[in-house]
Amino acid sequence: MNYLHSPAMLFAGWHLAVWVIALVVFILYLITLMNTLNAVAPQNRRLTPGLVFLLLIPLFNLVWNFIVVTKIRDSLQAEFSARTLSGQGFGYGVGLAMCILYIVTIIPLINLLAAPALLVCWIIYWVQIAGYKGQLSKT
Repeated sequence: MNYLHSPAMLFAGWHLAVWVIALVVFILYLITLMNTLNAVAPQNRRLTPGLVFLLLIPLFNLVWNFIVVTKIRDSLQAEFSARTLSGQGFGYGVGLAMCILYIVTIIPLINLLAAPALLVCWIIYWVQIAGYKGQLSKT
């Protein structure tokens, strides 16, 4: 049997491919967060847009995620208020749930339940933030 075509090597290849795809998707998410903050006037920003990429740092991101979600909410509140646009919550509830679930996924066995919920919250948060960016871009 050719070593390169062994089941172990095929599994390793697929495993690596999944991680690369996940990283690319996560970077697209971070770009959405950065672009949303870029759509906010500098005086209303509570976080420098490029700092969202600190979420790529393992372990540090457990805490930084809470800060990013809070600062994005605060930035959007200030911007919507300055532009007299109507908006509410700015993704904070689902973003906070996402942060908590992310930490819970560290716990063995519980992570089996938390991971799917985390994925759902993450997608909802991403869509909400992209929607707010779209609203700011229109005006």
